[in-house]
Formats: sequence, structure tokens, C-alpha cells
Amino acid sequence: MTDKLKHGWLWTAIFAVVSLAWIYPIILVIINSFKKRAYISKDVFSIPAGKSFVGLENYERGIEKTDMLASFGWTIVITLGSVALILLCCSMCAWWIVRVNNWVAKTMYVAFIFSIVVPFQMVMFPLSKITDMLSLNTPWGMWIIYLGFGAGLPVFIFTGIVKSIPAEIEEAAMIDGATPLRTFFTIVLPMMRPGLVSVGILEIMWVWNDFLMPYLSLDLQRFKTLSIAIQYLRGGYGSVDMGALMAALVLAILPIVIFYLCCQKYIVKGVTAGAVKG
Repeated sequence: MTDKLKHGWLWTAIFAVVSLAWIYPIILVIINSFKKRAYISKDVFSIPAGKSFVGLENYERGIEKTDMLASFGWTIVITLGSVALILLCCSMCAWWIVRVNNWVAKTMYVAFIFSIVVPFQMVMFPLSKITDMLSLNTPWGMWIIYLGFGAGLPVFIFTGIVKSIPAEIEEAAMIDGATPLRTFFTIVLPMMRPGLVSVGILEIMWVWNDFLMPYLSLDLQRFKTLSIAIQYLRGGYGSVDMGALMAALVLAILPIVIFYLCCQKYIVKGVTAGAVKG
């Protein structure tokens, strides 16, 4: 066995062990979702069997207590609407920034990059006031909020992708009589597909798992996302229905985990699509 092959196996083993630090908590949640409440508190790490095994009772109770079907629906509405708006607006903005390339476009680009490093905690309290003032405390109002807070990274990635697209292709389309909008939707947007897919995956995972922004912005008397609904399993005086909580967590993370596993190969491909030209 060559040294190169030995090193390859060594690094594979190291990363396999390190990955358990991230995988094991998820496995632990799944295991405890099938145990009775008392056994979850007494022996967290045991496999459910015999008296500790409760079947699907925790899942039924978790769905009922969190009104999960309604929360699941609102989460889908917020996620799909927000991501669609982010992809459309940010791709058009990146195209405009690259092709116009004047001081206004450059200033906007710098502002988008700066927004990536601004901590959300700096603006979360004004955000809750502004959403109430502008009546944005609805699922469709969240589309605007997520567009504002999630535009920095997509514009950065899309700008790199647009720079790699030859401007001569667009000029040829315009010579043939295509309007700027038609040029964008028929020429530019299809060529940005790898980036659109990868950014879409990243944004979907962010919006789906987000807790703080919906909690501060939504009218919680009428709308709840999955992450918020799960918090309502906490009772008075700090009591928690651990069995239902574990089951609800599994149901909440399962769709996005499956989605990521199916789409992970597109992430690197899309992120590197804009690395051809600076």
C-alpha cells in the first residue's frame, strides 16, 4: 500500500469519526422519540425496547399538540415564496450590477456584501416594530423580510456567475430585437441554472430551519412555523413533554434532511460555477 493511499484511508477514518459528532445527536433524537417520557429522562442513551418502547404514540401526541399540519403548511408557504423571490430578484440585481458597472452599481454591490457580515441581533428589535407598522407579520409579508435579509449571499454568488457569461451572447440577442427582460429570461437565466439550484438549496434550508425571524415578525396568534410550534410543547413551570418534543423534532427535520441529501451534489457545482472569472 502506497503512502498516498495510506494517508487517504487515514483522513477518511478521521473524518468519519468527526462526522459522528454531528450525526449522533440526530440519531439520539430519533431513538428517544420512540421511548416513554420517564425513560427519556432516566436513560437517554438506551435503545427503546420492552417497557420503554412506546411506538408511534409520541408522534401522534406531537402532531396533535403542535397542530403540525397547519404549521407545516405555513412553513412551506413561507419557504417557497421567500426562496422564489430571493432567486428572481437577486439574479436580476446581479445581472444589472455586472452589466451596468457604474459607481451606483458598485456601491450597491458593496452594500450587499456588507449585509452578509451584519449580525441579525443588531436589527432584530427594530424589525419586530417595523413588521407591525407595515403589516408584514403574515406569511407573505415574510417573503419581503427574507428577501431583505437573505439577498447578500445570492447577489455575491450570482455576480460571479454573470461575470462568467460572455456579454456577446446578450448583445447578439438584443441585435435580433430582444428586450432586456427577454434577454435576461431566455439567455441569462438558463445559463445561471447551476447557481440558482445551489443558492435555492441553501436558502431553503435557512428559511425552513429559521426560528428567530418568524418568532419576531409573525402574528403568532394566527400563523406558526414548525420551529415555533415545537416550542409550544413546553408546559408551565418549565415542564416539557419530552416524548412529543422528540417526535416533533424528527418530523420537522426529516423533510429538510431528505431534501438536502437529494440535492447536496448541486451545491458545490453551483458555488464554483461563478469562479471562472473574477
